[in-house]
Formats: sequence, structure tokens, C-alpha cells
Amino acid sequence: MMYPRLVLSRNLLREDGVIFISIDDGEVAQLRKICDEVFGESNFVGLVSWEKRYTRNNDAKLFSTVIDYIVIYRKSPSLVTLREPRTEKNNSSYGNPDNDPRGVWTSVSIVSQRTREERPNLCYDIVNPITGKTISHPSNAWKYSYEYYEKLRDDNRLYWGQNGENSYPRLKRFLSEVDDGIVPINLWNYKETGTIDDGTKEVEQLIGRAVFTYPKPVSLIKRLQNLLSDKDSIVLDFFSGSATTAHAVMQLNAEDGGKRKFIMVQLPEVCAEETEAAKAGYVNICEIGKERIRRAGEKIKEEAGLMAQNLDIGFRVLKLDDTNMKDVYYAAGEYTQDLLAGMEDNIKDDRTDMDLLYACLLDWGLPLSMPHTHEKIESFTVHTYNDGDLIACFDKQISDTVVKEIARRQPLRAVFRDSSFTSSPEKINVEEIFKLLAPNTKVRVI
Repeated sequence: MMYPRLVLSRNLLREDGVIFISIDDGEVAQLRKICDEVFGESNFVGLVSWEKRYTRNNDAKLFSTVIDYIVIYRKSPSLVTLREPRTEKNNSSYGNPDNDPRGVWTSVSIVSQRTREERPNLCYDIVNPITGKTISHPSNAWKYSYEYYEKLRDDNRLYWGQNGENSYPRLKRFLSEVDDGIVPINLWNYKETGTIDDGTKEVEQLIGRAVFTYPKPVSLIKRLQNLLSDKDSIVLDFFSGSATTAHAVMQLNAEDGGKRKFIMVQLPEVCAEETEAAKAGYVNICEIGKERIRRAGEKIKEEAGLMAQNLDIGFRVLKLDDTNMKDVYYAAGEYTQDLLAGMEDNIKDDRTDMDLLYACLLDWGLPLSMPHTHEKIESFTVHTYNDGDLIACFDKQISDTVVKEIARRQPLRAVFRDSSFTSSPEKINVEEIFKLLAPNTKVRVI
């Protein structure tokens, strides 16, 4: 189950893309081996221990598990760094006791971990500028050469304490000069990242009852996404579940003005009759995810107010199916008069305009997330995708008036179905109309 998805995910990832995989301690070893094969050992990024709960399960026979793991791999070395956003807690250690005009700073030691014997070239006397006392470290070397020390001293980057009381100077690190983010660590505390209980409460508050077991909290998925600075990324979740990932994407977009998009993939697993989900009327897991996205989007937009006026909370639901075309691969002896009569139209009888339109988008490699509208011209339904990237009409026996109107709009692509025309001369007439009115339009008949 995992291997083909991982191979596919590697093919879908950008060169600087990254994959996060949540797994328990029973399967993490096997997963690492598979990922080493698919992504390469050199592209292993880290293994995060997430504190998914903080209370022990006293019914456990051996160990009560309070940690899950998040395995992280990159597509290629194009991904060089990961950073988490700075928080008020990260900045709380910065101050400015000496009123340095460069702003707030924190300090680090300039004493090396190496001994004087190991680094004799980094051993020298220095003078405390406040007390005038000459000092040297008794056992360790300094981190920097004497020439670099002089530059730090002359630039007022060494701090000896308010009254020179420090035994050794400390190096100032100004907040204005540090990176925008901080280096992430691989132990994520429940207070900062949330628990599965938090995830359950989030779903319950949105839906009205606990319809999903052990959902991830939004805070966890947000933290994963925050490791990446790209605010226009596409986030794909192969195991969507209750759609926490979609919720987190919309929440982040509301907070930082990003334009991230999400793709949720979920098999329509049936909700067992005795579950709260089934009692609430949800036939399968997909229906839970769809409803959560709707409610989460509305709640985020409501809470953000004016900040989220342009927030896109819309989404489309697509179901995997076979081709729209009828099967025509029969042996010569299998054809009957009734079978031939049923092949007058090459489209399956149960297919709608939307089925045909999205199949065309897939054939042409067009994104499925762009806007489209439909309108009536005479009595025929005309579909316009992304302001004219594609215009389609799948009605039968369409008139010249409709064809000419579509051509006048000069779309990049125009699509009709074979049964839109009663004869071959009508098809030829359509081609001539487009040659005259829209010579650059690609015309296709399905």
C-alpha cells in the first residue's frame, strides 16, 4: 500500500519538495528502508518525535505509547535548509542592556570547547575595557583569532556586563542580523504542536459530534507546512482522513496571506453502522472530509474578518472513474445489430457534461482548479473554462449560431462531441467557421 504511493509522490514532488510521513513505532523501521530506496539515503532529512498525548494508557500491557514519528525526506539536494518561523518566545531572550543603537541582542560565549593544548594559536591575553584587568582563560582557547577578536572589540560586539563584572566577554548576536527563521528540532512537545485529543475536539466542534477517530490536530500540520517558506505551494495528502491538512492550509493562508492549494486523496471507506459518523448520516470518510472543509473554511473566514476578504475557501470534489468512451474493442463475430445501434453515440450513456469537460482538461494537461462558468446560448449549454482557455458544448445537434458565437470569442481550445453534428459535412462546416473567425483556436471533437 505504501510503496506505490511513495514512488508516485517522488514523481510529483518539485525538485525542492519535501514529504512528511506520520508513522508509529511499529512500522517506522520498515518505512525508513522503503524511503531510502525510493528517495535515496542522502535525501533523508529527519525523524521528528511528536508527543501525540501526554497521559499514559493504563490498559496497555507493556508500554503506553505517547509518541508518533514523522519521517521527512526531500526530493533532491535542491532543498538546502528548513526553518521554523520565529515566535515571541524565541525573541524573548533578546534585550538591549547597553542601549546599543543596532537594537536588541542576545549573547553567546567566545570560549572554545577546545583546550589550550589543542588550539595554542587561539590562546592570548585580552583586556577588560571597563576594569582594565588583563585576563586569559586558564584551560580553554578562545573561539577566534586575535585579529578577529580585535575587530569584534572595536565594533562594540563584546559584552562584559553592565559594570565589567563578567569573567570573560560574550559575543552580541543582534536580532536584526539573524535569519528570519530558527533551526527546527526533532522533538515536538504537545504544548506547542497539539495532540490527537486536540484533533478530536477540533472535528467535534466543527461537525457537532466526534465523527472521526484520532485525527491529527491542525497545529501539527501547520507546523510542518511552516517549515517551508513557499506560500504558493501545492500540498498533497495521500491519506486525507478528516481533511486536517486542508483545514491547516486554509488557516495558514488566512494568517499570512498565502496562496497555498491542497489536494486531498481518500478512498471512500464506508463508515461502520455503529460509529458516530454513520449515526450522523455520513456514508463514508470522504463525506466527513468534505463537510469539514466546508465548515472550517466558513469559520476561518468569519474569524479572520476583513483580513480574509480574498481568502479562497472553495474546493472541487473529483472521483476517479474509467473513460467516458464506450468500449468498441470487440471481435468481429461479437458484433450484433443492437450493439451497432448502441454505438451511434461514442459517449457512455451515464456521463454528464462535467464528466466530459474534466476529461478534456486532463487530456490537455490543464489544471483542475481554475474557474469555469456555463451559460445558455439559444437552448444549448456552453461551458467556458478560465476565461477562454477552453470553451465546450456537448449538446446534440448544435446550431451554426452557437458554433459562430464560440468562434467569435476566440478561445484557445474548443471542444464538441461527435453527436453534436448529424453528418460529416456539418463537422467540416465547423472547421471552416473556426478557420474564418478563430484561426488560432484548437478544435477537437470527442
